[in-house]
Amino acid sequence: MPPICVGRIDYFPFTKRNFGAQQMKASLGRLLATAAITLLMITAPHRASAEDLNSPVGLWKTIDDNTGKPRGLVRIFEQDGKLFGRLEKSFKPGSENERCEKCTDARKNQPIFGLLIIRDMVRAEDDYRGGDILDPENGSVYRCKLKLDDDGKKLRVRGFIGFSLIGRTQVWERENP
Repeated sequence: MPPICVGRIDYFPFTKRNFGAQQMKASLGRLLATAAITLLMITAPHRASAEDLNSPVGLWKTIDDNTGKPRGLVRIFEQDGKLFGRLEKSFKPGSENERCEKCTDARKNQPIFGLLIIRDMVRAEDDYRGGDILDPENGSVYRCKLKLDDDGKKLRVRGFIGFSLIGRTQVWERENP
């Protein structure tokens, strides 16, 4: 059969020898491969920033410094150049309806889940400081320092009063996204 010419593109009608099906499979394969590569290129910057081990931004498992057991999950995020941390989950049974009754600021009686416990942290050389951290169990607010450790897999969270020497450090573990 002669080709059918439309403008500058020649279209060959498919024959009964299954040539058209093979050609269609190959074209479909190329189309899917191109779509997959395009999707990877579009989403790569988002995944890279979410998995950036040089930043505390992400989800962290808090560890009780008395028992060594996981206590909850805190999501650290950046807003206007500062870091904040919000309590997302507690591993303590029955904590779903707890409120910060002992808080003394605007967070008083706010639900524990979704509570902003880290505020206003800014980068200073190799750590983050200048903000504060709330202990929802006793309502106390402490000055805070954050420092990445173990190639970004751990976060040293230091809460203190006045000088950094007088305080307590917890080590949080990064959760996989």
